[in-house]
Amino acid sequence: MQFSDSVLLVITVPKTHTDLVRKALGSAGAGKIGNYSHCSHSTDGIGRFLPQEGANPHLGSLETLEEVIEERIETFCPKHLVDSVLEEVYKAHPYEEPVIYIYPLYQPPSKKTL
Repeated sequence: MQFSDSVLLVITVPKTHTDLVRKALGSAGAGKIGNYSHCSHSTDGIGRFLPQEGANPHLGSLETLEEVIEERIETFCPKHLVDSVLEEVYKAHPYEEPVIYIYPLYQPPSKKTL
């Protein structure tokens, strides 16, 4: 197996902004699989954070532990588009410091070749 030309982007977003972030991802070219675009998978969870001095939190107050219902969005992204996709995500995401994971992927065999 070899590495894919795509990566997996994982982004946590407060529920109030999930549609905006998903649209930004898809419009910038992430989530394209074959003849489908805007492909993603989501799960709900709880984000926790403590804004410290110097922070400008979208939600919560300084020095107060906050819990927010968030959605974890996962999608594929071609490596050559990662920078421009993240640029659009940052515009749509309300957090000062969004949580974004980028994972390398292996290229699976095509369904047609199995």
